[in-house]
Amino acid sequence: MNYIEMMVEEHTNIKRMLSVIRKYCYIVLKNEELDYEDFFMLIDFVRNYADKHHHGKEEKLLFDMMMKELGPTAEKLVRNGMLVEHDLGRLHMQELETAVKKVIEGDDEARLDVIANAISYTHLLHRHIDKEDNVVYQFAQKNLSAETQEMLERECRQFEQDAKDKNIQKKYLDMIIQFEDKVQ
Repeated sequence: MNYIEMMVEEHTNIKRMLSVIRKYCYIVLKNEELDYEDFFMLIDFVRNYADKHHHGKEEKLLFDMMMKELGPTAEKLVRNGMLVEHDLGRLHMQELETAVKKVIEGDDEARLDVIANAISYTHLLHRHIDKEDNVVYQFAQKNLSAETQEMLERECRQFEQDAKDKNIQKKYLDMIIQFEDKVQ
């Protein structure tokens, strides 16, 4: 599996958790019993698997090389598109965390903010993933030099190995399964 296929596979894992987040929001909407502390684990997944692990490879490796090698078109695509959306996702997670804390403290109305931020994040990420898989990654594969592709391959593999040494992938893939089982 090359580095692009690896990132597309990570998108598949992220979308599985987006489905879980949506199901949690539906439970909130129906005002059914729910352990709001679970949201902190979902936020942890987003921050550490989707953002730090996956976006880490994109931002530090792929996007950086695209901007250096492919000029203004890549610069606009990355800076005005992908990075803006990454930041918006981070804002949704920050706001979700605040809302969950308020609900736990007894602010029932904050359930609206839980739903609003979690669902907004899922919508953002579905659109974002579609753009990356079908536009950004394809643009990179077609236009980056063979040398850059080989370098990205090596650096992404090293990034993955470093994460594997810290048990990152296993922890978060197990978490997906755990939460999928909870919301079945």
